[in-house]
Amino acid sequence: MKKIKKIISANAVFFIALLASVISMIFVPPNANYIGYIDYNVIIMLFCLMGVVAAFRSAGIFDVITGFLLRKTVSARMIAFVLMNLCFFSSMLVTNDVALITFVPLTIGLASLTDDRFFLIKTLIIETAAANLGSMMTPLGNPQNLYIYSHYNLSAIDFITTLLPLGILSYILLTISVLLIKKGRINFENHRNSSLPKIPVAVYSVLFLICVLSVAGIVNKYVCLAVTTAGLLIFCRKAFLKIDYMLLATFVCFFVFVGNISEIDSINNFISEILVGSETLFSALISQVISNVPAAVMLSEFTDNACGLLAGVNIGGLGTPVASLASLITYRYYCATEKSQNGKFILIFLIYNFALFALVLGAEMIIQNI
Repeated sequence: MKKIKKIISANAVFFIALLASVISMIFVPPNANYIGYIDYNVIIMLFCLMGVVAAFRSAGIFDVITGFLLRKTVSARMIAFVLMNLCFFSSMLVTNDVALITFVPLTIGLASLTDDRFFLIKTLIIETAAANLGSMMTPLGNPQNLYIYSHYNLSAIDFITTLLPLGILSYILLTISVLLIKKGRINFENHRNSSLPKIPVAVYSVLFLICVLSVAGIVNKYVCLAVTTAGLLIFCRKAFLKIDYMLLATFVCFFVFVGNISEIDSINNFISEILVGSETLFSALISQVISNVPAAVMLSEFTDNACGLLAGVNIGGLGTPVASLASLITYRYYCATEKSQNGKFILIFLIYNFALFALVLGAEMIIQNI
């Protein structure tokens, strides 16, 4: 029973999506249209990107980059600034959850080298916000971006013009946030061998480039799938074990749920009326409850305002811990640390995130009304 509860708790969003899709089947029984509900382009691209990023991690490239940046003796505040930048910029290419999986454990280790007892909590919270905000800057940064970019066939110009102002503001706010960290001193020594396996890293780089070209519509998605699968089978089979299959299954369930809901005229009309003119605000708020990835999938069927929805679900990643699933990664890591103060972490997390949420959302509302 405990194992079952643990599995459900760790994959709560998947089971909610599964339940929602099953309930929707009562109103729209399974039929041939179900095949058309699923956005195979999103599923394939997520699979390929997660596999390639897992291969990069197994090669140790993130450890080498991190060690190079942190191996000198610097202040605790400067360490926090470097970690914030690592999360912000790396999340644009390797997604917010991978950025946090990579850098949160490092931060926990560094915290033992400082006398500031709040260094860990503050830095982890800033890193989490940085990963969520940095990831919004590219279609590859998070699942909701990849989905919206593909679903609406957005151009790169539309994507950039929508999120670049928010990205610049977010970076400024994050940089100011680092001032919350005391200066202190941390002596970090990098003992890891800095050499990398050249051939595998070169192969993974080519695979990643193919994924990028596929997202841009230059390379066929099935060609990308075939090449990526073959490359990983030859050079890094264990990468397949690191792919988040639950996330892929969650997308499939939500595709079914949203497809069925869109077939019910009364619900379709109701949601469409609520969304008109309020796509950004509504999607940002609903993300606080169901998280921004499901919000993007669900609301996309009821509005043609791709840019408004794109801004809303990305801003919606701030706020509650469930607003972005990546935030739960940080929280799980922190809870496992010695002498963790879970209540204090959540309190500071909520205060900091909702402050950013209000500032960024307010700025977006002003931009839209200009």
